[in-house]
Amino acid sequence: MSENKIKWGIIGLGNIAEQFARDLALVENAQLYAVASRSLEKATEFGSTFSAVKSYGDYDSLINDDQVDIIYIATPHDSHASLSIQALNAKKHVLCEKPIAINFVQASQMIAASKENNRFFMEAFWTRFNPTFTAVLSKIRAGELGKIQYINADFGFIMNNGQNRLEDVNLGGGSLLDMGVYPLFLSYMILGKPENIAASSLFYEGGADKQTTMLLNYSTAQAVLHSSFIARTNMHATISGEKGRIVIDPLWHEAQSFSLFQDEVETKFDLPTKGKGFTYEIEECHKCIAANKIESEMWSHQNSLDLITIADHVRKEAGIIYPVDNI
Repeated sequence: MSENKIKWGIIGLGNIAEQFARDLALVENAQLYAVASRSLEKATEFGSTFSAVKSYGDYDSLINDDQVDIIYIATPHDSHASLSIQALNAKKHVLCEKPIAINFVQASQMIAASKENNRFFMEAFWTRFNPTFTAVLSKIRAGELGKIQYINADFGFIMNNGQNRLEDVNLGGGSLLDMGVYPLFLSYMILGKPENIAASSLFYEGGADKQTTMLLNYSTAQAVLHSSFIARTNMHATISGEKGRIVIDPLWHEAQSFSLFQDEVETKFDLPTKGKGFTYEIEECHKCIAANKIESEMWSHQNSLDLITIADHVRKEAGIIYPVDNI
């Protein structure tokens, strides 16, 4: 690696990659070195906009570029596994956009490649590193709410025309893997893996879920969670315990603030992010690479495996099936 800068490559140049690139520029020891799209024209435009050194019209060239230290993979879900494994085998560190993969089998193969090549790998669950979320988790773990008994969280918006990727089962489309993993993440981080799950979905004609509701049962708590492409939801999250509750303000997965209620007295906490909020996961990657770690303690390989296991169980209950599941 460069002595002063960690050189990043970005594969897949859609909307989330644009947001990521803007935040990457805010991280002092990061450099956007290379970008890749299947369209050289798109890569050149993106590279020019965000001052990348190199722009490639194919993914292989970026993966094989010796100057690239770490690759951010922001392609549709169906290619997360293959591209991550290819990059890790090329001795690159990898930050792969969520969900880590379509299913547990793919996720396991990705993590195995990280271990075999001794390269850092992390699912890009940026909410885990958001200052509001880390503060909320700290208060819960400190016992300020007492025993947690109920979680309610949703993530729903009306899908715009032209976003066909989101409803294409061949690309891993559907509200659950795109949006529902966020409420599942929240419940998992606070309560762990559930004892049992009930779930139900509404479907597009092609088989992707357009709306999914989940009930996660724990020994002393429940979580009611929801994702949707057909309804605009409140987009806040509530965590209720014996001693009080916390409400994370909209949009809760990228929150800038939250409220703590104890004896119905509200205390407000404002924690604005640096940039959009991708900066914190980028900084975590840098820390781990500098320490020669292949995973983050804050969002570990096991955390990703646990979450995709929960998502697999939800899919089984709701009847959400992807072609890759049969491979």
